[in-house]
Amino acid sequence: QVQLVESGGGLVQAGGSLRLSCTASGRPFSTYAMAWFRQAPGKEREFVTAISWTGGNTDYADSVKGRFTIPRDNAKNKVYLQMNSLKPEDADVYYCAARRWIATMAEYQYDSWGKGTQVTVSS
Repeated sequence: QVQLVESGGGLVQAGGSLRLSCTASGRPFSTYAMAWFRQAPGKEREFVTAISWTGGNTDYADSVKGRFTIPRDNAKNKVYLQMNSLKPEDADVYYCAARRWIATMAEYQYDSWGKGTQVTVSS
C-alpha cells in the first residue's frame, strides 16, 4: 500500500475554483492509478474522477465533467483535483485513493486511502 495525504480544502464561493493535492509516499507512485472520491454527511462515498498509472486514461463522474480535472505529477508523487465552476452541491469531504496500475470507478477496488479534506462552497 501507499500512504496518502490530501491538502488544499477550504471555503470557496460558488463559481470559484479550488485545487486539491494528494501526496503519496511509501511505494513507487508511478505504478499507481489514482482517484478522488467524495462523501457528504449521511451519504455514501461517491466516485469523482480517476487517472491511470500512465496518466493516459481518465474517467469522470457525469456531475463533474467539464469542470474538474485530475492531473498527476509523478516526479513529485502528487495527484491533483482541479475544481472549477464550483457549485454548492460539490461541498463534501474529498478523499484521495490509490490502487496498482488500472483506474476504476469502484471504491472497493482501491486499497489505499487518505483521511480526506473538507471542501465548502458558499452560495
